Amino acid sequence: MAKTVEETTKMAAKTEKNGKKLSALTGNEAVAQAMRQINPDVVAAYPITPATEIVQIFSSFVANGQVDTEYVAVESEHSAMSATIGASAAGARAMTGTSSQGLALMWEMLYIAAGLRLPIVMPVTNRALSAPINIHCDHSDTMGARDAGWIHLFSEDSQEAYDNTIQAIRIAEHPDIKLPVMVTYDGFIISHAMEVVQLEDDAEVKKFVGTYKPTNWLLDVDHPVTMGGLDFTDFYFEHRRGLVEPVMKVKDVLMDVAADFKKAFGREYSIFENYKLDDAEYAIVVLGSTAGTAKVVIDELREKGVKAGMLKVRMFRPFPYDEIAKALEGKKAVAVLDRSDGLAGRGGPVFGEVRNAICDWPNKPVTAGYVYGLGGRDINMDHILSVYKDLQEIAKTGRVKNLVTYLGVRE
Repeated sequence: MAKTVEETTKMAAKTEKNGKKLSALTGNEAVAQAMRQINPDVVAAYPITPATEIVQIFSSFVANGQVDTEYVAVESEHSAMSATIGASAAGARAMTGTSSQGLALMWEMLYIAAGLRLPIVMPVTNRALSAPINIHCDHSDTMGARDAGWIHLFSEDSQEAYDNTIQAIRIAEHPDIKLPVMVTYDGFIISHAMEVVQLEDDAEVKKFVGTYKPTNWLLDVDHPVTMGGLDFTDFYFEHRRGLVEPVMKVKDVLMDVAADFKKAFGREYSIFENYKLDDAEYAIVVLGSTAGTAKVVIDELREKGVKAGMLKVRMFRPFPYDEIAKALEGKKAVAVLDRSDGLAGRGGPVFGEVRNAICDWPNKPVTAGYVYGLGGRDINMDHILSVYKDLQEIAKTGRVKNLVTYLGVRE
């Protein structure tokens, strides 16, 4: 579930009043529109459910002459990322899109894109990884790529997917960053569900993203460079260590871009969203569309006097350790909800990151992990309500009965 009906209605009333354009769009349509407005130099792509529509719709923009993008239809997702890397290395603003097994097929190329400091932007429609074969949503695909050196921006709904795609261009191409960005949103739940989306004026988006000015590009014959050279023990360590520096600057650049986005379009973003968290005693940490469902539950609990709150992570990579630890400090109990499983670890990836973030804080809350929604399994209000009930019990006893709970699974 994405925005509540009340939130959507308020947004529609506000934007109509301000004379803004409202459209009923799916998440894939919204992202394709953002790509049209960005008008990249090159898009190389191979279709995969449920991300197919992104590049399918964009290809119609190319065919209709609405963009002047060079569209490259390739034979696999590995080839899609390879072609995108080649285009970006040559100095082009390059994009692609994928999901699940397609992202997994790109695996080795993801590391190359980041290692070469190429500002590629790639929408990823979150879908479960096989086996068994499943085409529905969970976060196992992008979580598997969390250490590849890409920036990860998660989206709650179609509006946020649209906005994140536009902002991602500025973040990736910033001279202090020059790193690739994944813009993720939940497969089918967001990718194929129709919502009210405020599309901005083409000219204003073009102005916001600006003109790409590459540095150290292969076709700059006056300043020749080597890319992808062979590194053995003499320099490999230093070059990999060098990736840490731009990663450390992402947070500040993201906040600067968010401030410019708010000034240009009125919508506010940060590294995470704080929903009634400041005075909350019981908090959950979530990613993606589940945040919308959680907001409804929180509102109902607040009416009953329960101080519930939520932290919705937007920037998962690099993970904002200090900021999240500070936001959760002093809470009586915290639950971390993962739509993927760590299998060999204790709980899901987000649970591990949150526990790492708070481990050295003196007033850290008791935490519990929940794995939910694998393969597209529904998470409903009753599920989330049960998590808050668990948190109240944990706060009373000071003990976590189950460090990791599989929420909604049949035993």
